[in-house]
Amino acid sequence: MRSKTLVISAVLTCFVVLYLVLLAGRGVELLRTGETIPVVLGVGVLLLPLLGVWVLVSTWRSGLRVQRLAARLAEEGGLPDTSELPRRPSGRVDRDAADAWFADRKAELDADPDDWRGWYRIAQAYDLAGDRRRARDAMRTAVTLEEREPR
Repeated sequence: MRSKTLVISAVLTCFVVLYLVLLAGRGVELLRTGETIPVVLGVGVLLLPLLGVWVLVSTWRSGLRVQRLAARLAEEGGLPDTSELPRRPSGRVDRDAADAWFADRKAELDADPDDWRGWYRIAQAYDLAGDRRRARDAMRTAVTLEEREPR
């Protein structure tokens, strides 16, 4: 499954890079006209690929960091298993089960708030509950704490 996800991500990244190159080409064409309005538009269009590259690089870096944490947790035998949680027909975890699972992860985190493993698990709990913003924030905290951990 992991290699399939990596291949799909790589293909999508290639398409995004192609799009950014084509967009930059349009910006250069606008700059070459020499007329005021197209040149101003060309500068704006050239800023978009720069922004796109920054988003692409930061997304890949974040994904690789999270993957490193998941691999490390799996190595330690601490990767949370949610396969036993009851699910709705849509595949989402039942709300009551997600809340109970969240409460357990929150208790773990409260017991040791400086451990990145607890933050990783609470991020997964937020994700199960559908709170993606808090899940991302918790995962960023997990990555930061793991990077500070002495090796």
